[in-house]
Amino acid sequence: MIEVPTIEVAQVPDPLPAGVTVLDVREPIEWHHGRIDGAVHIPLTQLPERAAELPLDQQLLVVCKVGGRSSQATAFLREKGFEAINLAGGMIDWAEAGRPMVGDGDGAPLIV
Repeated sequence: MIEVPTIEVAQVPDPLPAGVTVLDVREPIEWHHGRIDGAVHIPLTQLPERAAELPLDQQLLVVCKVGGRSSQATAFLREKGFEAINLAGGMIDWAEAGRPMVGDGDGAPLIV
């Protein structure tokens, strides 16, 4: 079984350092309502066929809503040779910690 390294929001530098790519594996409606600025969006179900879009030379911070899907994605990516780390608590913890987020500006709540 592949180890899934995990990091808490409080351990993530703010701002994110160069050399870190945020990968958001949530569904499009979730992405629309709020995300980490600059994140790459590949829903978990599309990851097997789209993993080649990700940089192999950067650390990947993998996020979802609470950490379950991102844990699956992290395990998959590590099997493929990526340096991926799961964000524990996902976007819920990110938002609760007051970390910066962007949305699509329609007045909808940032997390659904």
